[in-house]
Amino acid sequence: MRPRADVQPIDRRARGAAVEAAALAYLQAQGLQLLARNALSKVGELDLVLRDGATVVFVEVRYRAHAGYGGGAASVDAGKRRRLVRAAQVFLQRQPALAQFPCRFDVVDASGDPEAPDLRWIRAAFTASCR
Repeated sequence: MRPRADVQPIDRRARGAAVEAAALAYLQAQGLQLLARNALSKVGELDLVLRDGATVVFVEVRYRAHAGYGGGAASVDAGKRRRLVRAAQVFLQRQPALAQFPCRFDVVDASGDPEAPDLRWIRAAFTASCR
């Protein structure tokens, strides 16, 4: 089956970048300060690392075009949570000045148009030790 000429293929990377940018703008409007974007290590990637007062916040941004299948937040399963915690631990080892602060794990659940997504911020989406 040939793609229709009037439909552009969706670039997953561009869509992800647009949704993450929207999530970052939203969180900054709520008063959070950006520390890092797409912090990559051998154990995984942290979409956004921000500071909320004296708390280091690790944010996973999840996008679904439709809310079916439980939405983006439902896709942060136990395995994904373990990888996020390990990535956060590595991040804090590399940034020892931040290791003294408490941390939390948030999820931004995005849906709809990736250029102007509907965002739902889930503070403290799960608990884990960052140390």
